[in-house]
Parts: sequence; structure tokens; C-alpha cells
Amino acid sequence: MKKSILFILFALVSVVGFSQITGWNAKVGMNISNYTGDADMNAKIGFKLGGGFEYAFDNTWSLQPSLFVSSKGAKQDELTINAYYLELPVMAAARFDVANNTNVVINAGPYLACGIAGKSKVDMGNVEYKENTFGDGGLKRFDAGLGVGVALELGQIIVGLDGQFGLVDVQKVGNPKNMNFSIVLGYKF
Repeated sequence: MKKSILFILFALVSVVGFSQITGWNAKVGMNISNYTGDADMNAKIGFKLGGGFEYAFDNTWSLQPSLFVSSKGAKQDELTINAYYLELPVMAAARFDVANNTNVVINAGPYLACGIAGKSKVDMGNVEYKENTFGDGGLKRFDAGLGVGVALELGQIIVGLDGQFGLVDVQKVGNPKNMNFSIVLGYKF
């Protein structure tokens, strides 16, 4: 894991030397998350909050590293899993000018995430049990996967749809992987 993080940081530093920072942005959104694999669970609503930079290679191509706090998890009958992650997506983006001061941006790339908090609860009617989501017997803290997205830039306003598809089993039982879709609203500075 440390080698992967060091490689990504080295790649980002290398890219900065060949690109130009065109600004930064702040985003907030709503997540719809669930798990893939053998687990038969229902989607859970959450949030996404963060921001990032954009390194432009030319008027079309850029690299968009970001840092988000994101809530994920799922529900099943009386069980609710609440997991909060610190995410580092690094997206390659293509920007297409569709009208005066209006762009469509398509992006894709990897993400790394680290579980930072969360409580899972089991509601047994008049008794409720809560336990830490991460740790002994819980979910693994490390997650990684692929992200895709499309956004509409209206001047400095960003409206987008993002998807994340986890590649790491977050728990040994049932081989669940995170799957997350977001509706985001942002502002370019």
C-alpha cells in the first residue's frame, strides 16, 4: 500500500512539472452507495465533500486530483453500515466546449481511500447495538478502485455525476466491494 501511495505522489509531482495549474474547485454532493459481491444489501444515501486542483496539459486534456470525505455503506433489514472514507481520486479529464462559457467534462481514473470513521448498527426493535465499522471484525480500512464521471461546467458552476467501482474486498466474508454513485455540485475558483 505504501508503494502505491508513493508511486501516485511521485506521478503527481512529475505531472505538475509538465502542466499548468488552472485553478481549484470545491464540491459537495449526495452519494448512493452499496456493495457488490455476494452480499444482498440495499443502497444507502450519504454525502461527499471536498475539493481539488486541475493541471491542464492543453485546452482539452487535464489531470484532476482531489481530496474528499465521503460516506458509504449499505442497509439490510435491521443492519446499517455507515463508513466514512478519506478519498484521493486522480482523474484524467477531457473538456469539450459546447457553448459560450459552457463545457462538458468527461473523466476517469483510479482512486485510493482510507476508512476514517463509522458506526454500524443493528436495530433489534427495542434494543440497538452499535459497533465501530472499521477494525477487529469490521471492514478493512483500505479501498481502491476506478472512478468515472461526467460534468457540465456553466461558467464557474459545476454539476456532475460520478461513479466509483471498488476493486478491493472491504471484508473477508462475501467479498463485498464498494460501489458508489454521486450527484455533485461544485464551484471553480
